Amino acid sequence: MTGDRPSGATLARLDDLLTRFARIVALLGMLGLGGAMAVTVVDVALRPTDSAIFGVVDLVQLGVMAAAWLAIPYAFLTDSHVSVDLLAQSLPSRLSALLRALGAGLAAGLMALILIYGWQAAAQQAQFGDVSQTLGLPKTWYWAPLLFGAALSLLATLLIAITALLAALQGADRGREQA
Repeated sequence: MTGDRPSGATLARLDDLLTRFARIVALLGMLGLGGAMAVTVVDVALRPTDSAIFGVVDLVQLGVMAAAWLAIPYAFLTDSHVSVDLLAQSLPSRLSALLRALGAGLAAGLMALILIYGWQAAAQQAQFGDVSQTLGLPKTWYWAPLLFGAALSLLATLLIAITALLAALQGADRGREQA
């Protein structure tokens, strides 16, 4: 390490740790999705018996919120988002890394805004004591995965932006791969 600048090895280690953590978080989100699917299937299967699962909508909404927001950080870190890179493939590696840094910086800005405004909305609902319609679950339970996922996504996108920017400045190939 030179002074306060992170070395490539430090960034690679941080990337590895963050990716491992994000994978665990994404798996927890997928458990939420699996739970939402199971509740839905059981509820539909019970319909011929004139039975139903009480609060199925509340439970499914919570599971889907968890699945979506807890998977996003892992998708950022593994470059799993849908993208079109026909143009970027033909660019010099430094320019490609610079564009990757710009994209990750914009994504970080978006995640920061989601986190800020999400926090404000969650705080307002907590202040008013808002609860879900059927089960009476605190609305903050629905905001928790969004806030956690947005915060972890912010860290992920900042790491990607820094790594890609360093790659662009140092001339390494394709951003994070050479960090």
